[in-house]
Amino acid sequence: MAQRKLGRTADQRKALLRNQVTNLLWYGRIETTEARAKEVRRVAERLITLAVNEYDKTVEVTKETHNDKGQLVTLNVVNDAPSKLHARRMIMSYLYELKDVQKPGEDKADWKERTKDVKYPVVEKLFREYAPKFRARNEEKKCAGGYTRIYKLGPRRGDAAEMCVIEIL
Repeated sequence: MAQRKLGRTADQRKALLRNQVTNLLWYGRIETTEARAKEVRRVAERLITLAVNEYDKTVEVTKETHNDKGQLVTLNVVNDAPSKLHARRMIMSYLYELKDVQKPGEDKADWKERTKDVKYPVVEKLFREYAPKFRARNEEKKCAGGYTRIYKLGPRRGDAAEMCVIEIL
């Protein structure tokens, strides 16, 4: 499959795209050159499509464990289905791990409480926010894809590279 080389070696190009896709999914929009934006769009659309197809596939499992007193306790746990787990791991292998930052006015205890269940915030955002939103949109419009938009901003001062903003709809 043909791709733009972006004037970089393969390892630099892959790292650049991973970084930009991660930031696009985390922040919702980034400013970059047109060639980079078109490559970022290809990768981001694939990851979003993977999440849209798998986000609601879960399995309910019954676990029996012993509590502190040695009593047998039965728990019902909702786990990812094997296909969702595979999709999650594929996405995690591509995206960089970003930590959720403390919001202004939020104390440390509240921040720890809010982020204690989330190991990979970018992946969770993809599965919890973007996937349900785009699944509903796909069913409403009877189509798939088109999750990103590119706005051209004009040439960059200095080297006249065509700049643009890529954002998630």
